[in-house]
Amino acid sequence: MTFLNKALLVAVACALGARAHGYVDTLNVGGTTYSGYLPYNDPYMNPVPQRIERPIPGNGPITDLTSLDVQCNGSGGSGSSPAALVASVPAGGKIAFHWTTWPSSHVGPVITYLAKVPSGSQITSYKPTGSSSIWFKIDQAGYSNGEWAATDVLSAQNSTWTVTIPSSLAPGQYIVRHEIIALHSAGSYPGAQSYPDCFQIQVTGSGTKTPSSNYLVPFPGAYTASTPGIVFDVYNSFTSYPIPGPAVWNGN
Repeated sequence: MTFLNKALLVAVACALGARAHGYVDTLNVGGTTYSGYLPYNDPYMNPVPQRIERPIPGNGPITDLTSLDVQCNGSGGSGSSPAALVASVPAGGKIAFHWTTWPSSHVGPVITYLAKVPSGSQITSYKPTGSSSIWFKIDQAGYSNGEWAATDVLSAQNSTWTVTIPSSLAPGQYIVRHEIIALHSAGSYPGAQSYPDCFQIQVTGSGTKTPSSNYLVPFPGAYTASTPGIVFDVYNSFTSYPIPGPAVWNGN
């Protein structure tokens, strides 16, 4: 690829990115459909609708991976505000996230984390600190067979991404962090764009397992400028992509 062609692709991607991002607008949790937080509608309604999703400021990304906002797409460095509602899902149940129109230029991985709310806290008031190593990954997909998860695969699935709660997971309240990382400007740091949405669930069932400490990470902290997959040039030849973050916990 020539320098001029590469520069043109970057310019087009940035122009598209300026007007077209995305977020989860609806989701199905254990068979029940919920609206996500709608940042261009909900704040202007009276009363403001109660949601299971923690509020997001808009459809833009987080690029400063040292900010508390990278947890759940907060604003101003203050992190996320808890939502009013909690959705129930059994261990082994599924959550299907439907994204708004996602630009084809915004290639990258789709990743889902959980974070267990500490004993004695309520998810409707709990705000994780930036030093809390409580987040563990339950699902990820990146680049495979010439296709990107965030664009090719998501589009083929009607803009819907489905994950399964590990069947052995212990009951309790959990924050779900579902994220796309867009890599169209990730040739240097800061450039990778994180689009996390967070949801509040109550996991039910008879599971007994929780992940060991080597699966747990903090946000911020899970991703840095030196994390493989955060700086990545999608405009040069490659055959694989290293998905950022810890290994997936499969319930064992």
